[in-house]
Amino acid sequence: MTAPQTRPATLAASRELRALMARFPTGVTVVTAFDGARRPWGLTCSSLSSVTLSPPTLLICVRSGSPTLDALLESGRFAVNLLGENGRSAAELFASGASDRFDRVHWQDVPDGGGPHLPHDAHAVADCRVVQLQEMGDHTVVFGEVERSVIRTPAPRPLMYGLRGYAVWPAP
Repeated sequence: MTAPQTRPATLAASRELRALMARFPTGVTVVTAFDGARRPWGLTCSSLSSVTLSPPTLLICVRSGSPTLDALLESGRFAVNLLGENGRSAAELFASGASDRFDRVHWQDVPDGGGPHLPHDAHAVADCRVVQLQEMGDHTVVFGEVERSVIRTPAPRPLMYGLRGYAVWPAP
């Protein structure tokens, strides 16, 4: 099988993809990591996918050049905080690029964690080890083997993002 030939993305095609993906509701995460000096870094990310159960692996897509990407590459580890219904302010804060974001949320440096955990905002956290990278356009796809997951109980309803707005998963 031959790979399809690629053509440079046009501005119109980029806008069309953005509009298309806005119509795909997804969970909201904050990806965190520590750099070599143990400074915390993080960003809001909705590009998360399970890859395989054996070994347990997920992927995230992060803008190339992001300081959070630099930190997780330096440490070789990261955490994915799955945000719950009370996590909207954390999602907005970590999407803002504010340099003081870790001064404005409650976070924990857990032993053997992949990055800071956000216990007041996340209903589950996956601690991951970087196992593979793939550059794609202006982003880097990071494959992480899940070394440990923390599930909070009782679990709040998940925070979702779609149609350019936040919502909470309806109660069962």
